[in-house]
Amino acid sequence: MKPVKVGLLGLGTVGTGVVRIVEGHQEDLQRKTGSPIVIEKILVQHMEKDRNISISSSKLTDNPNDILDNPEIDVIIEVMGGVELAKEYILRALDNGKHIVTANKDLVALHGKEIMDRAANKGCDIFFEASVAGGIPIIRTLVDGFSSDRITKIMGIVNGTTNYILTKMSQEGAAYADVLKEAQDLGYAEADPTSDVEGLDAARKMTILSTLGFHASVALSDVEVKGISQVSKEDIAYGKKLGYEVKLLGIAESKDDHIAVSVQPTMVKTSHPLASVNGVFNAVYVYGESVGETMFYGPGAGELPTATSIVADLVAVVHNLKLGVNGRETFKPYKETKMKTDEQIESKYFILLHVADKAGVLARITQVFSAQEVSLESVFQHPNTSNPNAEIIIITHNANRAAMNRVLAEFEGLDVIYQIKSVYRVEG
Repeated sequence: MKPVKVGLLGLGTVGTGVVRIVEGHQEDLQRKTGSPIVIEKILVQHMEKDRNISISSSKLTDNPNDILDNPEIDVIIEVMGGVELAKEYILRALDNGKHIVTANKDLVALHGKEIMDRAANKGCDIFFEASVAGGIPIIRTLVDGFSSDRITKIMGIVNGTTNYILTKMSQEGAAYADVLKEAQDLGYAEADPTSDVEGLDAARKMTILSTLGFHASVALSDVEVKGISQVSKEDIAYGKKLGYEVKLLGIAESKDDHIAVSVQPTMVKTSHPLASVNGVFNAVYVYGESVGETMFYGPGAGELPTATSIVADLVAVVHNLKLGVNGRETFKPYKETKMKTDEQIESKYFILLHVADKAGVLARITQVFSAQEVSLESVFQHPNTSNPNAEIIIITHNANRAAMNRVLAEFEGLDVIYQIKSVYRVEG
């Protein structure tokens, strides 16, 4: 049996996991594909670096041409990260007729269309299961598992760092800054956590999921993004009292081929399965017109979970090689991209107000809602000895975002409202 030879770009945490699985599961992989799979060359930055895996120095190179221009290599796995250099290498590899597996969410979110077009033109496979939610096979599920259904909503926890922070804040009543520092000390958060905590990482993943789920090209600029840095322990405590957990959710919806995609801290009803997804775990909830509600749960990162998704893509490439059908399984969007307006985006809202503690305040507040035709599900007033003002929590029924923006604008000018403390979308 002729072996399938693989070039690996990068030997960090995930690259090491790929080597472990390919070499450790060789018998299983041969039975699945009918061929041995051999990692021929690995691109590294430092040839002499100590590594936590035993690997022959003859397989290592610091010259990308040894992989990109090697006629014996059939498949290239990109786990080096970054965008511009990874894009350059992948496009060169495609031009040389090599099939691509990548875990690079930033690359796919920003340049996915160009890369997929090039792959289709060259008759090459490009797979990227590991770019979203680590070990959860969500991309192949969207493309294949829902191929006979129409997806109307994708909602998920797709960033483990922020979910860890919010879980600790909820379970321990800790402040955001304290938990962030703990997450950094444990290695869950980067020294510069901006991409995670401000929702940018999740937004890139939702760009990919919504493009695949709705068959329309969704750009990163189409995603409304708000992170968790302003979430307070008081917000979480109030939510818990009313039966909600705060989660950073990516939410993509499609109705009549109009799409809305957002990443934002959200009050999730504790009865909803996403409310119980804790720590660094990820979960993606998918609504199909025919199947109804489904949820996919698992580790969102890590050496072996992410490597498992990469090797699954590698197996798919080898199957296609055997059948001679590489390049036919493309993810090219075929629908016009039509984004929803604020009038078309609807949800419930949780609003925490600091107001004057006197008669008639609630009546003035409800008049504003009434004037904008926003109906209220419930209104609560909680005593807070640390706040001399009254605190009112309002949960609305479904309201369009344009109407809610007008309500909040009027609140800004209302003399009995001292502060709009918090506004959250409500789900579940």
